[in-house]
Amino acid sequence: MAEIRVNPTRMELIRLKRRLVTARRGHKLLKDKRDELMKRFLHIVRENKSKRERMEELLTAAYKEFVLARAILRRERVEQALMLAKPRLEIAVEVVNLMSVEVSTFEQPPEEEGHMTIPPYGMAGTSGELDAAMSALYEAYPIMLSLAENEKAAQLLSDEIERTRRRVNSLEYILIPQLTAAIRGITMKLDENERGNLVRLMKVKDMMVKEAIQAARMAEGFET
Repeated sequence: MAEIRVNPTRMELIRLKRRLVTARRGHKLLKDKRDELMKRFLHIVRENKSKRERMEELLTAAYKEFVLARAILRRERVEQALMLAKPRLEIAVEVVNLMSVEVSTFEQPPEEEGHMTIPPYGMAGTSGELDAAMSALYEAYPIMLSLAENEKAAQLLSDEIERTRRRVNSLEYILIPQLTAAIRGITMKLDENERGNLVRLMKVKDMMVKEAIQAARMAEGFET
């Protein structure tokens, strides 16, 4: 770990102590942010699991019903019905801020939800199996939207968690130890200088005392 090279002065010591306080405060805030991001991420992952299972159930049911419809109806009739089953779908996209991460949300307008409940083809020439397949697909559609929204949010949160983790580690294992070592080094140097100054003052005092004693003795000698 590289050391911070600074001049061992009291002003530098004060500056480094302020940096250390700021670094520790930032470290705590980043750790709190990382923990909250992890909670949101795990919540989305658990929610995605249940939604994905439900979507797979609906798609499996739709596929089975399509197979039955193909067995009952002629291929041309099924293809004709599916060609007509192309309603115009719209979604509203909104960007929200989630822990400093911009996440897109998808929402189906209320006027579009009604279009998803009525098959766009005539029911006279089709079978109930085809209707059941289309119903399963219509039910899976909003789940797919929500799943796509959550999948993207999970990806963005994962990237932000990784960036925050690197910043936390950089502060915890590099910057804070460097500042602490620099502060300790400056403190030791200043203490050493103070001890040296104290020793010099004591020596000067001893010399002054000796000179005073000698002066006093010389004065006594002149008097006698």
